[in-house]
Amino acid sequence: QVQLVESGGGLVQAGGSLRLSCAASGDIFSINNMGWYRQAPGRQRELVARITSSNNTDYADSVKGRFTISRDNAKNMVYLQMNSLKVEDTAVYYCNAGVVRLSRSSFRYWGQGTQVTVSS
Repeated sequence: QVQLVESGGGLVQAGGSLRLSCAASGDIFSINNMGWYRQAPGRQRELVARITSSNNTDYADSVKGRFTISRDNAKNMVYLQMNSLKVEDTAVYYCNAGVVRLSRSSFRYWGQGTQVTVSS
């Protein structure tokens, strides 16, 4: 079993900052891509940012220049630093990881989500 647990969400005023963390644990041999997605009410889940095992990053246009994704491979963690937050960033944020298990089988896992609410 593999678990992804997010933390760091909350309520913040527009222009403020939050840092999300996601810890992966369990039956892990290695982790390939890790990423953050978000889903606002009535909308589809969308990619926010992703990072490869070699630290190449990719961002949604809507967050470029404001959000930064990073990872700590030794701790199996991924982070999302969110600055200059806007009301439209309000959503549930989900961590995602491509995990190679000890058996060498690969699966993608999701965290349970953490709410980010940005007030005007």
